[in-house]
Amino acid sequence: MPAALVAWAVAWALTGPAQGWAGTVAAGAVLGGAVAGAATVLARRPGAPRPRRGAWGRARRRGRPGEGRPASGHVVVALACLAAVALGVHAQTARQAPLRALAGQGAHAELVGRVVSEPRPAVFGDGLRWQLAVGHVTARGVASSAAGLVEVTAAGPAPRYGATVGVLGVLRPVDGGDGPLARTQVAGPVAERAPPSGPLRVTHTMRSALLDVTDPLSAQARGLVPGVAVGDTSRVPDAVDESMRVTSLTHVTAVSGGHFAIVVATLTGLCALVRAPRALRVGVVAVVAAAFVLLVRPEPSVLRAAWTCAVALLALALGRPSAGPPALAAAATVLLVVDPWLARSYGFVLSCAATAGLVLLAGPLARRLAPWTGRPLGFALAVPWAAQAACGPVLLLLDPHVPLMSVPANLLATPALVPATVLGLVATVLAPWAPALALHAAWLSGLATGWIATVAQAFASVPGARLPWPAGPLGVVALALLTVAALALVLRRPPGEGWRREWRDAVPRAARRVRRRVRRATVRRGRARTAAVAGLAGAALLAVLAVAVPRLVGAGHGPPDDWTVAACDVGQGDALAVRTGPSSAVVVDVGPDGEAAGRCLDRLGVATVDLLVLSHFHADHVGGLAAVLRGRTVTEALVSPLDEPAGQAERARSQLAAAGVPVRAAVAGDGGSAGAATWAVLSASGGPADAAAGGGGEGDGANDASVALELRTAGGLDVVALGDLEEAGQDALAASLAATGRASDVDVVKMAHHGSRSQSGELARHLSPRVTLVSVGADNSYGHPTDDALSLYASAGSALVRTDECGTAALVTRGDGIGLACR
Repeated sequence: MPAALVAWAVAWALTGPAQGWAGTVAAGAVLGGAVAGAATVLARRPGAPRPRRGAWGRARRRGRPGEGRPASGHVVVALACLAAVALGVHAQTARQAPLRALAGQGAHAELVGRVVSEPRPAVFGDGLRWQLAVGHVTARGVASSAAGLVEVTAAGPAPRYGATVGVLGVLRPVDGGDGPLARTQVAGPVAERAPPSGPLRVTHTMRSALLDVTDPLSAQARGLVPGVAVGDTSRVPDAVDESMRVTSLTHVTAVSGGHFAIVVATLTGLCALVRAPRALRVGVVAVVAAAFVLLVRPEPSVLRAAWTCAVALLALALGRPSAGPPALAAAATVLLVVDPWLARSYGFVLSCAATAGLVLLAGPLARRLAPWTGRPLGFALAVPWAAQAACGPVLLLLDPHVPLMSVPANLLATPALVPATVLGLVATVLAPWAPALALHAAWLSGLATGWIATVAQAFASVPGARLPWPAGPLGVVALALLTVAALALVLRRPPGEGWRREWRDAVPRAARRVRRRVRRATVRRGRARTAAVAGLAGAALLAVLAVAVPRLVGAGHGPPDDWTVAACDVGQGDALAVRTGPSSAVVVDVGPDGEAAGRCLDRLGVATVDLLVLSHFHADHVGGLAAVLRGRTVTEALVSPLDEPAGQAERARSQLAAAGVPVRAAVAGDGGSAGAATWAVLSASGGPADAAAGGGGEGDGANDASVALELRTAGGLDVVALGDLEEAGQDALAASLAATGRASDVDVVKMAHHGSRSQSGELARHLSPRVTLVSVGADNSYGHPTDDALSLYASAGSALVRTDECGTAALVTRGDGIGLACR
């Protein structure tokens, strides 16, 4: 465990700004390891003093406690892991250097490599996006080998996973994170230069056939059956997806240790039925586990589960006892040495944290609960409680809320995961060759996923299902300390006559009498009645949680009644509301596809949109239009004059026309009133010349054709929304504003392009906002917002508010001040 923690800390540090120190750290670790190794050898000479035993754990031989390992031995192992991670970072950084340099220069390059992700809808424009593991790059007439991930957005069908392809496009940098280091956009479809390997072709066929088989099923089954079986979440309904996120049930479709446990347990049971020898059992499980990894794709959480399974299988093959913590530590260390950037992967971190919580906390928690709930229910409650305790602080970095309904929701939903997964995998295997039988298996799996979806939506609809929590490091530390204190209180061993007496003294006398009678009844009627009473106790506990928790937390946590400006939390996209009346607002952009923007306006109480502004037609700004139009009156729509990308623009215009909304293209200098607010267009360029110039960072000119809007509320608050203007467009706007003297020292600015590095210092200094809103998704692959963008506006004296940390950010006016409420 110490070696794993050292490897993790070093990997996290060296994959950040300290990459340049990797070689020095590796050399120092090698030198320190040599010194510690020599000290260990000298200490073991005959007649040498007995070495001090380590305090980091005790070795076990043949299942019995043995003598502790010398402390110097632990140091040698930790330094060896440190050196391996540092050397890995140094070597991989050197191989990534050509791609990073070309991306920083915005070079036009030809990339050749393998497709290493399933396609997802494009964030900007039409088409699909997928990741390419680059092996060779050609730029400026020079070909060279390279390594690194590049996110490719292309029209047409995506190439198959594992296929070798070549793409030609302009490289754009991506800042930070564990994902791609560059991105590019390709105009046409990408052809395969070489097909995937045989096993990958088979898994592609199985995944595609499963989607075809589940197509006639209900909406939730169409999405969740492929999700629980192979991790394909492309068709999960938005409402179900949001409910599962609120109740911490997203692990159902995030293939990880739970799915591996189900597969391995099923195989082990089948092998036991046929009395297979140990060697055959190990071989069968190893082969099927490897095939399962290929089927669900080697994502970080899948790799962690697979390597942990491999360590356990190795112990079984050698006839050695296996334990959860060492297996997890060994798997994590190996993966961090191979790919140090996993230390920054939320999927990998959450997978390791959840597993650690289960192996370290579930057993003790279950033992504490067993006297009151019975062993089965106690263990069922301990599992989600332990996982939530371990993952809670990490999840705050993605969403600043504490899910209060996660334990009861998981208690009821998780049992359905076993039949859903097994039947879903049966349907997957049968789908290419026996689709009729596969449909029956998928339908049965859909019954189980239907229960999971019902539980998720029921608990997500409970008022106060999520408790807002302070974002950032302070919030994480606060929740971690609170979690540790709660666990220490529950798991501690009280002095005196033990914890049972303390509990008895704390329970009211009437409750003690009921408990004694229940115990007598269960003893007389045997184990069957014990299980029934435990079930009733569990139902009562859930009822108490469903009723009492919302009362303790409060009836929801909506925005303040007197909100003035709100940046909706829509993930990686934009949706801004500026209040114009008691139930009306100007809405600027509607976020990506889904219900997020519509739900935000519902919570804000916006029934009428006096003016709907679509700054430009990229999917992360117009994708949520249907949800915003549904059930609301939209008086007028103002859109970008450049209809690019054409597919998105046509779709948005069709939706507006179907809703009967008048539409007109924005023109610089245009203005008017919307309810109690006034508005003016500061910038809106478009036309063939702008598109050809490719001023937008996405290569279609749409970003710099964004509508830049100035609004003034009834309370005198000046708000400027910049769309996705790039640096060139911002410079042009700054020059125009400087010439006219408009929009100087405003109150609120919605930062351009989610805080990308393409920002104008001149515009930031001219606007000099009191508050800067940054609409950005917590888990985005673009590195938004960049440190440079945040520092630029901070240096202008602005307070920075990010939706990935705050959630929906509602601003209120308090005299001359501006208040903030994060929801």
